[in-house]
Amino acid sequence: MNKSSILYVFIIFIFLINCESKAQQQVSKININSKEIYQTIEGFGASDAWRCQFVGKNWPEQKRKKIARLLFSQEVDKQGNPEGIGLSIWRFYIGAGTTEQKDSSYIENEWRRSESFLDVKGNYDWTKQKGQQWFLNSAKKYGVDQFLAFSISAPVQWTKNGKGFNGDNKDGEINLKPEHFDDYAQFMVEFLKHFKSKGIAFDYLSPINEPQWDWEKKSQEGTPATNANILKISKSLNQKIEENNLSTKIVLGEAADLRWLYSDFGKPERGNQIEYFFNPNNKIENVKQTISGHSYFTTWPVDSLISIRKKLNTKLKAYNLNYWQSEFCILENTDDIGGGWKRDLGINTALYVARVIHADLTIANASSWQWWTALTNANFKDGLIYLDTGDQKDLYNLNKMKSDGNFHDSKLLWAFGNFSRFIRPNMQRIKIQLNEKKTLKKQYKDLMLSAYIDKKTSKLVIVAINYSDTDKTIDFSGYNIQAKYETSKDKNLEHQKVTKQIITVSGRSVNTLIGSTSK
Repeated sequence: MNKSSILYVFIIFIFLINCESKAQQQVSKININSKEIYQTIEGFGASDAWRCQFVGKNWPEQKRKKIARLLFSQEVDKQGNPEGIGLSIWRFYIGAGTTEQKDSSYIENEWRRSESFLDVKGNYDWTKQKGQQWFLNSAKKYGVDQFLAFSISAPVQWTKNGKGFNGDNKDGEINLKPEHFDDYAQFMVEFLKHFKSKGIAFDYLSPINEPQWDWEKKSQEGTPATNANILKISKSLNQKIEENNLSTKIVLGEAADLRWLYSDFGKPERGNQIEYFFNPNNKIENVKQTISGHSYFTTWPVDSLISIRKKLNTKLKAYNLNYWQSEFCILENTDDIGGGWKRDLGINTALYVARVIHADLTIANASSWQWWTALTNANFKDGLIYLDTGDQKDLYNLNKMKSDGNFHDSKLLWAFGNFSRFIRPNMQRIKIQLNEKKTLKKQYKDLMLSAYIDKKTSKLVIVAINYSDTDKTIDFSGYNIQAKYETSKDKNLEHQKVTKQIITVSGRSVNTLIGSTSK
């Protein structure tokens, strides 16, 4: 071998040593402290709003069943891959009757109107909202055992303007005639009583949704409400719940922006909801010791995602409150994925939302995280499952989709499943950290970890979100990781058996690791 050959071999040898050394340096050691406990998880959910009404009523049964399986199933296929995302909470929307008003409702899109169980003559018809009831019963059959009913407008016959939306009223007051406050409460209690008699007891009732908006647009049902309005309705509900021996808890908040939970944010009569509803003077027996809010407009830039949730958590601790993130989809414009317009079945939106979930769980200590609408028929980033006609020339024809259509799962569905399918109710979030020092801002563009444990079985669940393009290797020596489920560009909660405790998570992926804290 000549000198040049020897030199070449030597260079290659040094190069390989350097590569191995760098690879070793890039392995992140993990530390888990199961004794440091944060919140107890209550569940992950989504709502049936709008789209389930036609799909559940009119679409072929085979398609409906497949959609329900994607949302609710906890079963796995022959390869061990989950068949669905195993939601543990289902939100049922109580309609206000704009469907019966037809065009006089002024809501042009039929999919955004809703039937009411109560007609203008005061008669109840429990066959209404048939499509939503189909999904409700399907959720029950799949083992979902937590149900929340929510209302966003009183029945139209009781509103000030006779409509399901608020119109030109700008004083922030609820669109409800003063003489019908008790009627509205009774209407919601009659709903609870009926479904309890049919074997579905609603655990929670949310009477007012996003009261900070004026709901002046003719696009959907909705009403503003002052804190005083909400308190008045809640007191009436509380009395009627007790009179009827119901176990339903009232959930308050549903703030349109998290900042209205801990500050007035420009609307003092509708803001500071934590301070208003949970001061001792306003205590109501059947109100759950939880405040709910929506993460809209608080997720970009990353600095805001972090700082807003830190402020919220400080306020929650001061009042010893649980927190639910109870509604989210993409609304704000971002550098990472743009805005809400144009549906995205791919991994980019899925990763963005996974990061929001991570922030809500680990900074704000949310005990529940709920997506807005399970199904969407819009060219918008607001659904877990997307509907269309199947005709590329007429993809979003709403009239055609009323009776049939195509449905598509999304990476967002499966990424949400990395949380909902495995982090079950009553599991507790525990401390997990890497042996490297990075600011939260840097972590949120790189590798994010959260850990959960079932104290009864010692089952450990870790969600690892790799937001970066680079694969990350993690050393879990000392723990017993047995399985990994990956959602990425080419995988949907794909199962992989783990035999070695040095685990690589792919770039641009959401992963769930299953095991225990001991070997």
